[in-house]
Amino acid sequence: MTDSQSLMPVLERIATALEKIAPPVKSEPDLTKAEAYVWHTDPDQLEPISEVNRIEFDLLKGIDRQREILLSNTLRFVEGFPANNALLWGARGTGKSSIVKAVHDKVNSLAAAEGFTKLTLVEIHREDIPSLPRLLKILKKSDRPCILFCDDLSFDTQDDTYKSLKAVLEGGIEGRPNNVIFYATSNRRHLMSREMIENERSSAIHTSEATEENVSLSDRFGLWLGFHNCNQDTFFAMIEAYVEHYGIKIDLDTLHAEAREWSVTRGSRSGRVAWQYIQDLAGRMSIKIT
Repeated sequence: MTDSQSLMPVLERIATALEKIAPPVKSEPDLTKAEAYVWHTDPDQLEPISEVNRIEFDLLKGIDRQREILLSNTLRFVEGFPANNALLWGARGTGKSSIVKAVHDKVNSLAAAEGFTKLTLVEIHREDIPSLPRLLKILKKSDRPCILFCDDLSFDTQDDTYKSLKAVLEGGIEGRPNNVIFYATSNRRHLMSREMIENERSSAIHTSEATEENVSLSDRFGLWLGFHNCNQDTFFAMIEAYVEHYGIKIDLDTLHAEAREWSVTRGSRSGRVAWQYIQDLAGRMSIKIT
């Protein structure tokens, strides 16, 4: 047996071991497999979502103006016309995230009739914002227009993640890809707590410059939509729309009395509170809603 022959088994074992420890070759994600994805890191991957948890576009009551503005902005985007990144800010439970998902569904329902490419919804979690440049490189390679959606986006003291987001949204050399638009929701108009802004203002040599630095992130969003708690008539309109849509049989006076009591116990009137009441009502009446 020659020296080369005796070495062959050893070399084969080494090659096998190297194949096992080598990282797998990553294939580019196919964004046509689903209409929505969630971005995960460690490792980087886009998880397809087969069924998005959403409320139908026409069932969103009390936010008609915001609904139509965001739909118009999104339609311009998928048709290839200029459109703005959008910041949806305001009170919790007022339909900020619901409107984004509903608009995504509405646009895709119009895609076949209008002749444009379907829209992909990609959700990125707030803690994964530092990985945003890597995600954009992936989305840029796709022919699909994408809404990049971050729910409950905000920043606290000692958190400088917002600085990397600023360059991606607008102002960086590369910027966001043409097939990507960024929609974010937040309870804060400027995405940062008042305490954070005041702390940096007090420690800065020029207080006006510190304030400008902090609020400049929200300025990267060309479209601002405010959401606020609704009045009682609008709250009743929400409840009545759900009851009609799901075929729930109940006396109107009883419905209003129960809904009023429900909102009082929750301390607010909003789309979320209205939906929670409808779930309770349907459950008590043994009616399935989907």
